[in-house]
Amino acid sequence: MSDAITLGSVTKRYGSLTAVDGVDLCIPEGSLCGFLGPNGAGKSTTIRMIMSIIYPDDGTISVLGGSALDRKDGIGYLPEERGLYRKMRVGEFLKYIARLKGIGSVGLTQRVDQWLERMELPGVQRKRCQELSKGMQQKIQFIASVIHDPELIILDEPFSGLDPVNARLLGRTVREIHESGRTIIFSTHVLHQAEQICDRVIMINRGRIVLDGSMPEIRRQFDPRSIRIKATGNLDSLAQRLEEHPQIRSLETQSEEGMIELRMEHEEETPEPRIPSSVLDCFNQQDGICTVELRQPTLDDIFVELVGSTIEDLDGDS
Repeated sequence: MSDAITLGSVTKRYGSLTAVDGVDLCIPEGSLCGFLGPNGAGKSTTIRMIMSIIYPDDGTISVLGGSALDRKDGIGYLPEERGLYRKMRVGEFLKYIARLKGIGSVGLTQRVDQWLERMELPGVQRKRCQELSKGMQQKIQFIASVIHDPELIILDEPFSGLDPVNARLLGRTVREIHESGRTIIFSTHVLHQAEQICDRVIMINRGRIVLDGSMPEIRRQFDPRSIRIKATGNLDSLAQRLEEHPQIRSLETQSEEGMIELRMEHEEETPEPRIPSSVLDCFNQQDGICTVELRQPTLDDIFVELVGSTIEDLDGDS
């Protein structure tokens, strides 16, 4: 399998700020990759370099065996900033974009109508783009990026402005397009969306890739052996016993919810998550325990593990 995108030691600077710092990256054909990180991490800068909108100061980029300009008709690109022609009617705008991408006029009206129906936008063909809501505009721009059936699709913050129902619709559509054999890479700082959709996750922070792998690989690598205990009554005695346990790294008591969440030290010799018997003994000494469960790490947990801050803490950094 060949690579749809390759980056070799790519660096981009803006004055004294290094926005992208020596990034090496390969995206195989047929991948569905989430390009993740907080605002200001370097995601959009990297995507703009891939699309030849801006150029790196150092390093090399290959897109479908050449440059994005060479292969523009085979690429679908949804930029972070909206690019609708506000006064054009929706149907005419989508036909215009399709013709720019090499689609002939025969059957084009039907193609537009099918995509509008698929994205649950019936009856908007005659409306001007500026008359649509923010979420509807985002869906129109998504259609514009895929209407020519490109082999490579690059989406920069595609869920921006969408409510949960439409975000779910877009996520489902992205998966369906991928299952037809297309390569898709999309950036987002909303990690749970990528966790639900992606086969592979690439995480960037302060211009450098800090994580790259499939979700099963990442969970195995960063399994924190996290345990959640729900119980009735006073949890102080249980929390005290657990805090003294040598295998417990940290502990948080949520008294109002009757819950304790703890993280154990990682055990290299146990590839599958399990609760050590000595920890179970602590539970057996406590009356009123309702549930004990191992909690799978989320991408948010993993990001905190890697950079020591939450996405919300880092949003807005340059």
